[in-house]
Amino acid sequence: MNQRDPLIHLFAGGMILEKEGPRSLFRGLGPNLVGVAPSRAIYFAAYSSSKEKLNAVLEPDSSQVHMVSAGVAGFTAITATNPIWLIKTRLQLEARNRGERRMNAFECVRRVYHSDGIRGFYRGMSASYAGISETVIHFVIYESIKQKLVQSKTSSNMDAEEDSVKYASDFIALMLAAATSKTCATSIAYPHEVIRTRLREEGTKYRSFFQTFSLVISEEGYRSLYRGLITHLVRQIPNTAIMMATYELVVYLLDG
Repeated sequence: MNQRDPLIHLFAGGMILEKEGPRSLFRGLGPNLVGVAPSRAIYFAAYSSSKEKLNAVLEPDSSQVHMVSAGVAGFTAITATNPIWLIKTRLQLEARNRGERRMNAFECVRRVYHSDGIRGFYRGMSASYAGISETVIHFVIYESIKQKLVQSKTSSNMDAEEDSVKYASDFIALMLAAATSKTCATSIAYPHEVIRTRLREEGTKYRSFFQTFSLVISEEGYRSLYRGLITHLVRQIPNTAIMMATYELVVYLLDG
């Protein structure tokens, strides 16, 4: 990535606004809102369940436990919700001029089914499975940082501080841990996002994960695998930081 990339992203946004209007920036919002809640619920339920069972078999809270739990959670959530994200991507990729009627989610569902049948809703899932590596990296780094934070807190004299101060500092520390781990994981595994989006395009030359990977590199070069990384990080980092800290807070409250 070079220093011009943020300018390219801003220019692209300006082009969309000029040609298609402000509402075009919110394409795919409906499926995204519908998909986030079940996706996160399935993911964290699978992660917690796997982690609890593996802790009884392997060394508790070890890297192996975190890796396998994250992998199981990612696989489960991807398999269950891929159709929702395909519809979201199709709506986002729809090109139209200002004033033209937009395709809605239900029309998009009919179009996908008419064109490719049930299998059409699972396009790009192979790239999503490849993206499980991002989840694994994220959780391994996050759990490692969290353990160090716990050790640091235990060794330091925190008893003199008020509870409200401790809880606030814990919340902020967990947000920073989540932001750091997500930044590392996304930067390493980002190419799968590009491949997945290409596979979900309607009526394209892209057919499979490795075929698309090879074609993108041969036609556009290696740097094309990191297109949109800055924009993706701007969206993902605060999202993940808040989500992980909230998850830890809920677990803490439920444990009493």
